[in-house]
Amino acid sequence: MRLWICIALLCTVLCASAERPAIVQGIIRAGQFVRDAAGGAKDMYRAYKDMREANYKGADKYFHARGNYDAARRGPGGAWAARVIRWPFLLPHSDAREHWQSGVSGRGAEDTRADQEANAWGRSGGDPNRYRPKGLPRKY
Repeated sequence: MRLWICIALLCTVLCASAERPAIVQGIIRAGQFVRDAAGGAKDMYRAYKDMREANYKGADKYFHARGNYDAARRGPGGAWAARVIRWPFLLPHSDAREHWQSGVSGRGAEDTRADQEANAWGRSGGDPNRYRPKGLPRKY
């Protein structure tokens, strides 16, 4: 009985340390990418939710930068999610977003450009606090 337990443990150790086939490594990387992308989307949503909750004038750039920064730090999947997800979430294309911002919300192309700058800053690893307005509660 002890011999079989030793053989089973040896097989387990050898299998665990053996090099995995390329297809298995690819599947593992794909799974990590999807996990990172989902986490990045969650980071972006949390920043959006915080922005809506804070309702603080001039803080939108901070939340844009923070959401992108948090998502991009997760890895390639999170960086992909940060590039793909747009603000607001229901308007995925930048042309539609610009039209919405200039026509409905009263904000124009200059504000959109500043939002995109904050997004790029966060995605590139820049400190989101660059855009943090004075007086924003520390909770955020």
